[in-house]
Amino acid sequence: MSEAGGAANGAFKVNSLTGLDKADAVVGTVRWDAARSIWNMTMLGAALILGPLTFSWSAFAVFLVTAGVSLCAGHSVGFHRRLIHRSFDCPKWLERVLVWFGTAVGMGGPIWTIRLHDSRDWAQRQPDCHWFLRHAKPLLVDGFYYLNFRLELAAPPGFDPGPGIADDRFYRFLDRYWMWQQLPIAIILYAIGGWPWVIWGICVRVAACTTMHWFISHFAHTRGPQDWTVDGAVIQAYNVPLLAIPTMGESWHSNHHAFPASARHGLYPGQIDLGYRFIQLLELLSLARNVNIPAHLPPRPGITPLTARALSVAAPGQSELSHRQAGTDDQG
Repeated sequence: MSEAGGAANGAFKVNSLTGLDKADAVVGTVRWDAARSIWNMTMLGAALILGPLTFSWSAFAVFLVTAGVSLCAGHSVGFHRRLIHRSFDCPKWLERVLVWFGTAVGMGGPIWTIRLHDSRDWAQRQPDCHWFLRHAKPLLVDGFYYLNFRLELAAPPGFDPGPGIADDRFYRFLDRYWMWQQLPIAIILYAIGGWPWVIWGICVRVAACTTMHWFISHFAHTRGPQDWTVDGAVIQAYNVPLLAIPTMGESWHSNHHAFPASARHGLYPGQIDLGYRFIQLLELLSLARNVNIPAHLPPRPGITPLTARALSVAAPGQSELSHRQAGTDDQG
């Protein structure tokens, strides 16, 4: 492998998994995930039953603010673009604040999230993977499994998120007590606005964020426009323009699969990416640095441009690499 190719693979690899030469993404057992199932169904039930009974415009405003802050600063920037992909650098104290907001979304702790993300990402890049990861079932059936079950592979990869994560006591605390992070938020909301603020700021928010995460995961891996494909991957990613704002830019998923180390997901004109704008604000405040975008990354092997505009955002060498790969494939 050339030096450039090695650098590219290092920039775009799934970072936390080990033993991939012995792992199998196909054979596994789907089991009921009791704790998360009860949590998700309780929040969803409370949102559907108590939400309409406690509605007020101030409670709805609390829902919008708490969901927006936790999804943008926490899930999109803290969990995904910082902790998982290391697409920018920031002070450790800020990373921990962002990760707390990510945990406050209500889907899980940071270490669990890294493992789930990287395992799914790796499996979907393979020539085949278990049906649980393919999003091939009807929408509501896929959601039922997503919110209530987990997959246990017969031969899973090893997991090592590395120093600064696995050995961070705060992250281990959040991973163990992730549900309890709603408690201080609930106390503050109750003190200011009573039960309507608690229902809309906790139950409705957690239910909406959790179900939206499943919703975008389903559509972003089944249909929509693409500028890139990942060669040899059984599951491809698609862009979902209608969900760009509520997902803080995470719905530009075809772009993200092509350039996972990029802090910017909305790469082309008109693609709104609020998560990236937040990172730019941090950069303006000297709280973020080394912010990656595709043009700053090494050319990536194993991706194919599908549109005329695709290469306009990539590093200069990406065009030559893509043409060289296409020529090799044609010869094969």
